[in-house]
Amino acid sequence: QVQLVESGGGLVQAGDSLRLSCTASGRTFRRSAMGWFRQAPGKEREFVAAISWNVDRTYYADSVKGRFSISRDSAKNMVYLQMNSLKPEDTAVYYCAADHSIYSSGNYYAAGMYDYWGQGTQVTVSS
Repeated sequence: QVQLVESGGGLVQAGDSLRLSCTASGRTFRRSAMGWFRQAPGKEREFVAAISWNVDRTYYADSVKGRFSISRDSAKNMVYLQMNSLKPEDTAVYYCAADHSIYSSGNYYAAGMYDYWGQGTQVTVSS
């Protein structure tokens, strides 16, 4: 059974940093794309960041570019999201996602590309 488990969320003040982690189990994703999405109350789930299977490409939403950084440790089957200079508008539940395909290709920005999802971790940024 494949599981993605996020951790690292919490309540912080504007300008602070957080590092989210996602641990995958049940299969290896070292040759698959992985990403982060978020959903704020009353809003649709939106793309945040993604990383290619071979780590040579990263993708970011315009709203987080320059502040967030995605990375992965394929040996540990983990993906991370370093979030700096947090803003109140970053408040949301953050979800880890992974593609089922090997040597992933396609639209990294689209939720439909990802087959596995975590339960989410809450990030709250106070002003």
